[in-house]
Amino acid sequence: MTHHSDQRAYFFKIDTTIKKIRSALQKKLNENGIDLTVDQWVLIDHISREEGISQNALAEVTYKDPPTVTRIIDLLEKKGLVERRMAAGDRRKFNIFMTERGTQVRNEAFPVVAEIRRKGWGELNESDYQQFVRIMDSIYNNFSESE
Repeated sequence: MTHHSDQRAYFFKIDTTIKKIRSALQKKLNENGIDLTVDQWVLIDHISREEGISQNALAEVTYKDPPTVTRIIDLLEKKGLVERRMAAGDRRKFNIFMTERGTQVRNEAFPVVAEIRRKGWGELNESDYQQFVRIMDSIYNNFSESE
């Protein structure tokens, strides 16, 4: 016997929505001459909020695998936006810090990101947001229990 929930392709809905948002954000960043990909933005945003975060912690909070994070940090470092510093007491580990230029770029990018967030949210209100978060958390937690 099939349940109603067997028919609900919510994964497809979430996935297509994410792709649409990413694409709109990338287009806006490009239009504004901001030399960042969406993934680079995500990392810079996290690093700026938690200066000195480790690469592993960064991978965890952004849900990206460590090799991907390493690759993106390499690019950000080449652009002069972040710097790796050896962790005190463990020379194999690095902490990531924003450079002055990185902070500038983040501050340029933030209004663009905020504009895309506002556009996407449209006329939805605070209680819509609470419900949205509750639903997404619920789906997320349903998978967390089985790990």
